[in-house]
Amino acid sequence: MAEKKQSDPTDNQTLIGGQLYQAICRFDTDPDARDEYYRIMDSEIENRGKKQTIREQILHVYSMLFCDDLGSDTESIAGPDEVEATADRLYIGQAGFDPDHWYRMKYHFPIIDDDNYDRFAALVISDLKAGPLHESVKTHGDMLLVGERNPLLMTEDERKTQQLHPIELA
Repeated sequence: MAEKKQSDPTDNQTLIGGQLYQAICRFDTDPDARDEYYRIMDSEIENRGKKQTIREQILHVYSMLFCDDLGSDTESIAGPDEVEATADRLYIGQAGFDPDHWYRMKYHFPIIDDDNYDRFAALVISDLKAGPLHESVKTHGDMLLVGERNPLLMTEDERKTQQLHPIELA
């Protein structure tokens, strides 16, 4: 019998990838996916001589990429308030309010709170590394765009003309 190959827990490039993305996508419907998500997120790695979990690394990367205008320092990790405040600013390919372009709607995160903020951050980062967004960047040139603060309070015209910044980890 062939033994199931486990990921090297020190290889964060492998852990923050397709396996994590799939576990997040199936999180609500598959108990095994939920277990896999927690196993990966709680895996400890060494990063620049410092031990941290994949969860901590993801929240740090999320903070660097999306929370810079919220006043957090470069060493901080995103918490529930920061992820909730930035989630509505993420668009796929173009700024819009429809589910095809508004990242949070497309992936069915109606509420971001203490229970799922790290899962949303992990979804975004793993999607950029190994999900459909990664493939879309490579094949179609679509990118994850970060809009201005409070797009929910903008008019449609304001959303269309807001300053957008592309993010690409592919």
